[in-house]
Amino acid sequence: MKIIDIEAIPTSFPLPEDATVRVGIGRMVKRDTVIVKVTTESGLVGWGESHHGRCPTAVAQLVNTTLRQLALGMDATDVNGVWAKTYRMQLGSHGMGAGTCLAMSGIDMALWDIRGKATGWPLYRLLGGASRPIPAYAGGVSLGYQPPASLVEEIRPHIEAGYRAIKLRVGDTPALDIERAAAVRKALGNDIVLLSDANTGCSVDDARHLMPGLDACGVAWLEEPFPAHDHRSYAIAKGFGRVPFAAGENHYTRFEFHRIIEDGNITILQPDLSKSGGITEVQRIAAAASMWKLPIHPHSSMTGLNHAVSIHFLASIDNGGYFEADLSVANKFRDELGSEPWQIGKDGTVRPLDKPGIGVEIDEKFLIAHPVIEGPGYV
Repeated sequence: MKIIDIEAIPTSFPLPEDATVRVGIGRMVKRDTVIVKVTTESGLVGWGESHHGRCPTAVAQLVNTTLRQLALGMDATDVNGVWAKTYRMQLGSHGMGAGTCLAMSGIDMALWDIRGKATGWPLYRLLGGASRPIPAYAGGVSLGYQPPASLVEEIRPHIEAGYRAIKLRVGDTPALDIERAAAVRKALGNDIVLLSDANTGCSVDDARHLMPGLDACGVAWLEEPFPAHDHRSYAIAKGFGRVPFAAGENHYTRFEFHRIIEDGNITILQPDLSKSGGITEVQRIAAAASMWKLPIHPHSSMTGLNHAVSIHFLASIDNGGYFEADLSVANKFRDELGSEPWQIGKDGTVRPLDKPGIGVEIDEKFLIAHPVIEGPGYV
């Protein structure tokens, strides 16, 4: 089980004009990710996903140089040891901060995939869970800014497919955000759960006007109205309405989650298993949140690897919430890079895959056919 190779492959694809979505941080023009392949002496291969951090070549380079050298020769089953060594060398002392968290997340995910393949167990079982239904919401980079009527029509197929919860994009203007939320609530009725995501697009004054309107529409959370580091704005805006704040996809390791848990301003926690430090670290985050009776609703990244891992993880913890289903119209990372990561049931739930490890088979020809595209993903 000795690790003999680690390779990170950055990959991208451009979005067709009719599939671009405008959200709080701009209009998306391409999708990027970094796929991590770990090979053992016995021939077992594990796959993981590192979030691209808006600069996939830099994240891949960090894996392929520094982190690769740290982990080579170690036992692939020693996920805690690999994590601790990386933390000590890269995060605890003169490290690359968020970049290292993204890079090490993909390696950690691949090591858990290897453990599952070595034992023949699916990941949820390795993590101490059971195959059970997980509630899912329709999200991802979709449902962006558009006229209310067309937004309702975009949502209807997802409801017909089985989803009982929908996440709307806000952060445009408070008036337009509220108009869209009200139209969706009126069209779909009170049985559908409405969530919202501002993608850091709000000012404090925006939140002052937006939150009472979201309350009136029965919206269950407001995600990332402000940047992750803007603790003061979260504290000021907490009392503007009843809708709770959600965040976590841009918080890294248990140490950053420690602060937001203790502050008490953000009560819906959304660590990303491809960003926050991998499966090993998000287990610790979930345990800390459980002590405070706070739910974990993982943020989903780009590929079916992350989606499948998120479901496995939710099936293994006692404070798990929703799975975020990326229903973007054009997502080759979900549809072509690997095998199917989930299926939605008519009751609005998904179940973890039952194959050994993560259970997603990667097509390496896809990676060759889709080299990385330099430049910003949002304009």
